[in-house]
Amino acid sequence: MSYGFSALFARMNFIDRWGLMRNSRKETLSEHSAVTACIAHIMAVTASERFGAQVRPETVAVAALYHDISETLTGDMPTPVKYRDDDIRESYKRVEHDAEKQVAEMLPADIKGSVEGYVSGSILNDRERKILKAADKLSALIKCVEERRSGNTEFSSAEESTLSALRDYDLPELRVFMEDFLPAHSQTLDELIRGSL
Repeated sequence: MSYGFSALFARMNFIDRWGLMRNSRKETLSEHSAVTACIAHIMAVTASERFGAQVRPETVAVAALYHDISETLTGDMPTPVKYRDDDIRESYKRVEHDAEKQVAEMLPADIKGSVEGYVSGSILNDRERKILKAADKLSALIKCVEERRSGNTEFSSAEESTLSALRDYDLPELRVFMEDFLPAHSQTLDELIRGSL
């Protein structure tokens, strides 16, 4: 018997994000998921260590790695379409949920129960879920910053709307990330290295 889960995960390399936008450099779903997982882990550690939150950083990071795997079956629905109105949003949520179940079916029965909660995010508590959603938005914001730095103004409105959405999150660990980590994403490699010496 052959199981397709890991092959499907590897296909995240083929899914380009920001399909309606002119990109100076394409971003794959794999790249986005890796950045989101790193941010989510840092935020979860911050929440636990600085604010005493009952969160599991490693659990959040793994859920972040899998959080968009359903898009290997559905594709990346552009944000302006996905959130156009409540009917479309709810319909797409059902499509995503069905795709997550389909992905989980590609696992051996004896490990499916231990993995599917990461795929669906159901393994996360409320604070962990908010951290992952904020990390997902931060990853998008970082892409906008990178595009702006490369001279591409195509992402200007996406950057503004993503920043606005992040302001609605009531997470102290998000505030810490935005104050302590986000500014470095506007620096050159030389500036990053000098700043760490």
